[in-house]
Amino acid sequence: MSSDRPGGPADVVPGEPEEPDDERAGKAARKRREDKKKGSLLRELPILLLTAFVLALVVKTFFVQAFFIPSGSMEQTLHGCTGCTGDRVLVNKVPYWFGEPEPGEIVVFEGPDTWTPEIEVEEPSNWFTGSLLWLGRTLGVAPPSEDDFVKRVIATEHQTVQCCDVEGRLTVDGEPLDEPYIFEDMPIEQRPFGPVTVPEGRLWVMGDHRSASADSRQHVGDKYGGTIGVDDVIGKASLIVWPLDRFGVLDSPDIQNLEAAGVPVGGSPSPVGAVVAAPYVLGLAGAVPLRLWRRRRRARRAAG
Repeated sequence: MSSDRPGGPADVVPGEPEEPDDERAGKAARKRREDKKKGSLLRELPILLLTAFVLALVVKTFFVQAFFIPSGSMEQTLHGCTGCTGDRVLVNKVPYWFGEPEPGEIVVFEGPDTWTPEIEVEEPSNWFTGSLLWLGRTLGVAPPSEDDFVKRVIATEHQTVQCCDVEGRLTVDGEPLDEPYIFEDMPIEQRPFGPVTVPEGRLWVMGDHRSASADSRQHVGDKYGGTIGVDDVIGKASLIVWPLDRFGVLDSPDIQNLEAAGVPVGGSPSPVGAVVAAPYVLGLAGAVPLRLWRRRRRARRAAG
């Protein structure tokens, strides 16, 4: 008579040796460990990704920030004209930790309260849409704040800027500037202004699209004399990341020919790869050790 008990003779396949109980138990234990490891990874993966994302946002807040070009005042260097695809640029904050903006650099800054916004942005009506707008600005896919501007530094503190010389060029401390980036300048008879001496701790800035940029020239009569504060600069526009056919490093020409005069000037923008990857690499670099620490802590608890 055959047995109906599980694992009894009825379960044995004729012609095959019966698997020892200890071998079956070992396989079952290994399978349980593998299933537990897979489950642990699936549980920790969302935490790992969330941690990396949060750390990346922190890095962007203090190191690199994406910025959406809101207007055409920097054409053709930066696209933001009506009907065209606005450029997305990365703004590097690190250079100004240890120094100040230099002539020729493109900077993003918070405009003085006397400056008229170049765009109108409808403010969110609730916390949810406000959070989405904040996230979009952080990633550079939403229009910036109305108070944010992007211009090129023309003169720094204690320098005197004026227009124009006999050839219609800007001058700083009496020397003409080399500005190959200018797009659609104003007629010569409409260009004159100054002289204006830039106060300490402030900058004179202008757009590359001279005939369509409301910049320091339009604010000479206000309480700041058209200048912006160095402390209001958010960072240096270093890289166009979108659209892809315009991807590239933004140049900072020596418009005052300072090198020829023996004046030290800043280096070139950060390497492309470093600027783009920094937030995500540092985010993962912080998230992975955190995950490993949690696993070791759990293992010690289990052993104890």
